[in-house]
Amino acid sequence: MRVVLFVLAGLLILVGGVWFFQGIGALPGSFMTGQTRWALYGGTAFVLGCALLVLGLLRGRARPKRG
Repeated sequence: MRVVLFVLAGLLILVGGVWFFQGIGALPGSFMTGQTRWALYGGTAFVLGCALLVLGLLRGRARPKRG
């Protein structure tokens, strides 16, 4: 489950970054270039990916033993 979170988080961070930079016009060559909507979508995807990354890191902490 943890690996799935890391893979999904990485994809969201990567795609969110590309969408954001295309939306603000820093990465030209797409229909998304210069579109504020895509900058917002990208920022949202990036933040969601970071949240999933943190969740995956917190899930991996050592749990106290029951006994």
